[in-house]
Amino acid sequence: MKIYITLLAVMVIWGLNVSIVKLLVEYLPPVTIQALRVMTAGFVVFLILSFMKLLRLPTKRESVFIVGGSLLNVVGHHFFMAIGLEITTAANGGLILGLGPLLSAFLATVILRQVPSVLRSVGFLLGTIGITITVLAGEGGIAGIGVGDLYMFLAIFTQALSFIIISKIAKTLDPRLLTGYMLVIGSVILLVIGTQMEPGGFAQFDDAPGYVWAAFFISAVLATAVGHMTYNHMIGKVGVAETAIFLNLPTLFSLLGAAVILGEELLPAHFIGFIFIVSGVLLGSGAAEELIRRRRRRIKTRQEG
Repeated sequence: MKIYITLLAVMVIWGLNVSIVKLLVEYLPPVTIQALRVMTAGFVVFLILSFMKLLRLPTKRESVFIVGGSLLNVVGHHFFMAIGLEITTAANGGLILGLGPLLSAFLATVILRQVPSVLRSVGFLLGTIGITITVLAGEGGIAGIGVGDLYMFLAIFTQALSFIIISKIAKTLDPRLLTGYMLVIGSVILLVIGTQMEPGGFAQFDDAPGYVWAAFFISAVLATAVGHMTYNHMIGKVGVAETAIFLNLPTLFSLLGAAVILGEELLPAHFIGFIFIVSGVLLGSGAAEELIRRRRRRIKTRQEG
C-alpha cells in the first residue's frame, strides 16, 4: 500500500508541475529558467546518489547514450516545453504531455518494426482523437490552434524518442544515475541556448516575487529530482504495467492545477479529451494487455493448483 501511495504522491506533483512551470515562464525568461531548474534537479540527484553510494563514471559506450539522451530528454523536451507553456494554456499543455506513454509505445512499434496488436492500434486511435479534441478546445476552433500546442507536442515527442535510447543503456547503468548525468549535461546545453536566445534574461530575476522562487525549488527538487528517481525505483518494485497506469493521473492533476493555481477555464472538451487520452494510454502503451496476461496466468495457476 505504501508503494501505491508513494506513486500517487509523485503523480500529483507531476501533474501540478505543469502549472508551476507555466507560472515560472510567465515571470522569467523561459529557456534560461528551465535550464537552471533542471540543473538544480541534477545536482540534487547527484547529492542523493552520493549518500546512497551509487556514483560512478560512465563507460565510453554509456557516455554516447547519455549525451544522446540529454539532447532529446532534457534539451529538446524542456526547451519546447518552456516556449510552449509560455504561449499555450497549462490545461492544453498537461493533456498533450499525457500522451507520453502512448507516443513512446508508438515510436517503439515504428522504430523496432513491431506489428501492433488490435488493442494497441485502438489505443493509438483513441489517443489521436483525444489530442485532436484537446487542441481544438481553444477559442477559434481549427483557426485557433496555437503554435504553443505544437511546441508541447514536440516536447513530449522528443522525450518519448529519448526513451528508445535510454532503454538501451539502462541495463548497465542505474536509471537514477543516468537521470542525474542527463539532467546536468542537458541543462548546461540548455543554459547556453538560453543565454543566446534571451540576452539579459538574468536581469529579470530581480523582479520575480518570492513565491515564484519557492515554486522553482518545489519543481526542481520534488517534481524533477525526487519524482523521477522515485518513479524509476518503483518500476523495479511493482513492474512496468502497474506504474504505467499511474501515468494517467498527472494528466488529471494538471487540469485541476490549471484551474486552481492559474485560474484557467476548463472546458467540457478538455475532459472529453482526457477520457480519450487516458483510454489510449491504457491500451496503446501495452499496460492493459500486460494486466490481462497476468490475470490469465493467475487464473491458470489457481486452476492447476
